[in-house]
Amino acid sequence: MPRLAGRLALITGGNSGIGLATAKAFIAEGARVAITGRNRETLEETKKGLGGETLAVRSDIANLKDLDQLYATIEKRFGGLDILFANAGIGKSTPLGNTTEELFDEIFDINVKGVFFTVQKALPLLKKGASIILNASIGPRLGRPGAAAYAASKAAVRTMARNFSADLAPRGIRVNVVSPGLIATPIWTRSKFGPEGENPIDQQLRSSVPLGRLGTPDEVAQVVVFLASNESSFMLGSEIVVDGGATELPAGAPVYR
Repeated sequence: MPRLAGRLALITGGNSGIGLATAKAFIAEGARVAITGRNRETLEETKKGLGGETLAVRSDIANLKDLDQLYATIEKRFGGLDILFANAGIGKSTPLGNTTEELFDEIFDINVKGVFFTVQKALPLLKKGASIILNASIGPRLGRPGAAAYAASKAAVRTMARNFSADLAPRGIRVNVVSPGLIATPIWTRSKFGPEGENPIDQQLRSSVPLGRLGTPDEVAQVVVFLASNESSFMLGSEIVVDGGATELPAGAPVYR
């Protein structure tokens, strides 16, 4: 039997990258899926590709009115939720000394406030035993120049998972985190140099990963499926890192060989 048979799932930012790969994986495992995105055109194209049962709602998680409308729509269509993958987020460079207040606020509005209220406003719809998965990052572990605001926002996501778990354990609701490393999504693979693997940026990224390549959205999606399923039933407040060894054995990367 599929691992998520009959379950109802919401994936924020489900119209590309890790969110889209997870939507496909959830559907393959028997779930009915709702996805969100800010780009209506891309969202509708994605819905067609995923199939007619998919619910697609244009929504900005940093806008609380949008979240209210999202959950009203889900309640009308699904009645409740078994799985929430709070995946939507942004990553932008914030070099110290050259970052505007507007950019800083945008990152925290989406990555921190947006995730917090995505979970809080879902609570009336979440069933007993539901699974919440937050998408964080290995960014807080790396100390990369120009990434302080993004890394801080994702550290907040990791911390929220622990505290959400303490709040929700009495309801049997589990909250866990997936923290991807360098994954071949548009955030990394769009560049002026050409296709992935054929430009200096991609070669530099690959050389920093012990496995010598970027991960795929599908590899992260399979971890999310595990955290959403009964296979992870005794896990809460936990983090699974999916980074090709970048944080645990950085000196094993090709750049050091």
